[in-house]
Amino acid sequence: MKTWLITGCSSGIGRGIAKAALQKGYQVVATARRLETVQDLTAAYPQRALAAALDVTKPDSIRKALQAAEERFGPVDVLVNNAGHGYRAALEEGEDNNVSELFQTNLFGPVALMKAVLPQMRRQKAGAIINVSSIAAVCAVVGSGYYAATKGALELLSDALRQEVAPLGITVMTVEPGAFRTRFFDDSLKGTAVKIKDYAETAGKNRKEHIINHHDQPGDPEKAGRVIVDAVEQPNPPQRLLLGSDASAIVCAELERRLAEAQAQKDLSVSSDF
Repeated sequence: MKTWLITGCSSGIGRGIAKAALQKGYQVVATARRLETVQDLTAAYPQRALAAALDVTKPDSIRKALQAAEERFGPVDVLVNNAGHGYRAALEEGEDNNVSELFQTNLFGPVALMKAVLPQMRRQKAGAIINVSSIAAVCAVVGSGYYAATKGALELLSDALRQEVAPLGITVMTVEPGAFRTRFFDDSLKGTAVKIKDYAETAGKNRKEHIINHHDQPGDPEKAGRVIVDAVEQPNPPQRLLLGSDASAIVCAELERRLAEAQAQKDLSVSSDF
């Protein structure tokens, strides 16, 4: 029986993945910064679910969560890096401490977890890593460049890792969700305290304080969880999995725009050769 370790299970897509994996019969280590937010999962599946406190920005927290997982279920077979948060600021308005924390949470925390599980996955010549990114990695929203940068970096690291570990029987999948009916805009979005007037009509319109979450997003987190689990079970999981009708439309349009631009500039591009 495979063991999944999933970060950010208190709500949203992380919880959806945990529930879907449990419903499929897997063992799940459901993690969150606050343990009480995931204990209902262990109550519903006492034999196959373990709640573990995990702050991905703290190495000791990562070590303790993985130790608890191994003591209860054995090695982790599937790692899902889902925990993360947003940050709204124009580039010039970015606060160093907040930007550093954002990268630590969205990028370096997942990297630390991957480095922690890979030795065992290499030994068993099997395993799967799922990194939850965002459509922002493909097309950044104005005022959300720092968040997009964390997700873009995570995706490119995932691309390199996929090639490094494929001969070892380990798969790596990146998930790019669109808008889902979660509490992301309520609980997981931070904003800069620096307000520069010249950005009022661009990044300023997307400040945290201007966002009202009507909870009418098209995406269903529980369906997302089932789709992700189903994708991991495929013989050849997708390298990138778009989630949601909006994600499919937005990303495909952006990739088509990029291709058209590259083709239009082809003569100029190749003119730099010897």
